[in-house]
Amino acid sequence: MKRAFITGITGQDGAYLSKFLLEKGYEVHGGVRRPASPETSCLEKLGVLDDVHLHQFDLGDSSNLFKTFGDNNFDEVYNLAAQSFVGASWDQPTYSADVNGIGVLRILDALRTVLPEARFYQASTSEMYGRVQSVPQNEETAFYPRSPYGVAKVYAHYITVNYRESFDMHASSGILFNHESPLRGKEFVTRKITSELARIAKGGSEPLLLGNLDAERDFGFAGDYVEGMWQMLQQETADDYVLATGVSTTIRDFVTYAGSALGLDLEWSGTGVTEKAVDRKSGNAIVKVSEEFFRPAEVDALVGDPSKAKATFGWKHTVDVKTLAEMMAKADFDALS
Repeated sequence: MKRAFITGITGQDGAYLSKFLLEKGYEVHGGVRRPASPETSCLEKLGVLDDVHLHQFDLGDSSNLFKTFGDNNFDEVYNLAAQSFVGASWDQPTYSADVNGIGVLRILDALRTVLPEARFYQASTSEMYGRVQSVPQNEETAFYPRSPYGVAKVYAHYITVNYRESFDMHASSGILFNHESPLRGKEFVTRKITSELARIAKGGSEPLLLGNLDAERDFGFAGDYVEGMWQMLQQETADDYVLATGVSTTIRDFVTYAGSALGLDLEWSGTGVTEKAVDRKSGNAIVKVSEEFFRPAEVDALVGDPSKAKATFGWKHTVDVKTLAEMMAKADFDALS
């Protein structure tokens, strides 16, 4: 039986990966900062909380990392922990840099020292591309991050490459484009959209407030993407891979797809901060734009090319963006019943 350790096990990706690995026959362990009372709702919703082993784990404490890895013979380590909300990285830039950047160095150095045979996965991100240099983005596209979050992730990505090349570690990075699910936190735009539209569909009167509706993202289902993480660590040689759908969708269109799943027929009008969406049937304002939700430095368009992952180990997405929006919207609507 293989033993895997997942940092960030209580988040969306950690929960889906736990379920996937358990189904593969793994013994699954995970790190939480406060093991006495961790937020475990994602694990509970997938029915795997009682099947995983939780450890006290803090990316800011090297001695804790050395002890965790030194006391346990893990075969695979997946680093999914992060200050993962891009917007918050402007409010907490130093913390984001430490956790998302230097925290990865602490993990790599601990593994190199006490568990060098373990295979390591680093959660890189499409936000590293930022002000994109080519379309679509692949493993060769230059990075140009546009947030403290993205900058820290670029450091984490390259320190993973550096340790792989310097110490012959089996360390791979997955450059994952936006991957969502009903488990996504409500501070993220997709879940904010579906939870707020569900509230409105239930009779709520206050409109959904959003920022840049023209921003384009490559949206996939988190359950598909965790399989790709695992596939990377099964390869004989470590490497870096983009996981994406290859389809770009505006925030506006994601709202339309989610609204349609809830019986809202949206009509858009206006431009910029004056843009809004009205339900054709009721005449009620459903969406308005607020400058509060614009980023200081915007990332306009991200769309990935997963050709390398497909060619190397056959990865592909199974859920398209319309189905994803419908899945999330209906889950939020049902949760209010």
